[in-house]
Amino acid sequence: MQPARHSSCRSSQRLAPALGASLAACLLILTTAAEARSWNRSGSVTGPRGGVTTYSAAGACAAGHCSRSAVVTGPGGRNATRTGAATRTAPGQWQGTRVTTGPQGRSVTRTGSVTWQ
Repeated sequence: MQPARHSSCRSSQRLAPALGASLAACLLILTTAAEARSWNRSGSVTGPRGGVTTYSAAGACAAGHCSRSAVVTGPGGRNATRTGAATRTAPGQWQGTRVTTGPQGRSVTRTGSVTWQ
């Protein structure tokens, strides 16, 4: 992962692929047992000017449903958040939604589906 350069917005854009990959990994755990499988991670990156960006993410899967949330805090203390959930609708089929909220409070919602054969 490269260091953050300017703002929490750019930091969150750089972390987006990693966080998206985390959701995909969670979806691959096709949990059928009642016991939840969960994960969490956190860390920080120091940019070239000494600014620190931190991130924290957590998720869980149980009974055909996965959810996760993440927060990125930039050097200026501004946050960007992302929450998401996916549900198995049939064997090998998942539907999900995620909401990303930037440091100025604006949100973007995305939905989609995945089919494995």
